Amino acid sequence: MKNLLFIGDVVGKTGCDFLTEKLGALKKAHDIDITIVNGENSAQGNGITRVSADMLVRAGSDVITTGNHAFRHKDAMELFEYDYIVRPANYPEGGCVGSGVRIMDMGAYSVAVVNLLGTVYMDPLDNPFSTMDKILSEIDTPNIFVDFHAEATSEKKAMGHYLAGKVSGVFGTHTHVQTADECILGGHTAYITDVGMVGPELSCLGVDIDSAVDRLRFRIPVKFQVAETECFLCGTIVNFDEKCGKTHKMERIIIR
Repeated sequence: MKNLLFIGDVVGKTGCDFLTEKLGALKKAHDIDITIVNGENSAQGNGITRVSADMLVRAGSDVITTGNHAFRHKDAMELFEYDYIVRPANYPEGGCVGSGVRIMDMGAYSVAVVNLLGTVYMDPLDNPFSTMDKILSEIDTPNIFVDFHAEATSEKKAMGHYLAGKVSGVFGTHTHVQTADECILGGHTAYITDVGMVGPELSCLGVDIDSAVDRLRFRIPVKFQVAETECFLCGTIVNFDEKCGKTHKMERIIIR
């Protein structure tokens, strides 16, 4: 049996610093074998840069997943040449750098980490369900964990049920608010609609409250700033059988 830790969207340098402060002890306390972190918003403003990616790796991330802001910064083209950073697999083939799948060789077993982007209220990428079908036909390991970066709860739920029994876990990201619906679907697949975030808790998804309210209230351009309040860390821990990929236990966590 192995333990996998999945950490929700890390917001800005503030979130990176808090992750650095807390992750080591968290991994030790729960005997974590593999750590996946969503770095979609780890750069100041959002997106991911070489600086923020390095902070996530030094903090203890084994794989960094992303989402709709994957290519926000100009150095992203170089970043995604590293196999420990993945972008959504359903970007159109042929013109997109990087990969949406990372296969980790753990010696006696291997683990696949898949990144997908939802298309409801999001960018019109390739169908994530069809993309996942193709990936499943090519992956030679039962231990498969999916970061489904999506806006709509319905799309996340549908993906979870669609992949029940086919993968070890489906973790929703993007909306930054941890949901209380963690479960094991079909007695096999860990699922949660949204893992949550790492960053300022008293905020609007990590953003300074006043600027977020002004943007919604007055409909004017506003420069978002990361809130300067106390941080929290949201994630989930999955205990799985590395021989067959079956999840036996799932625990939702919040660290303040």
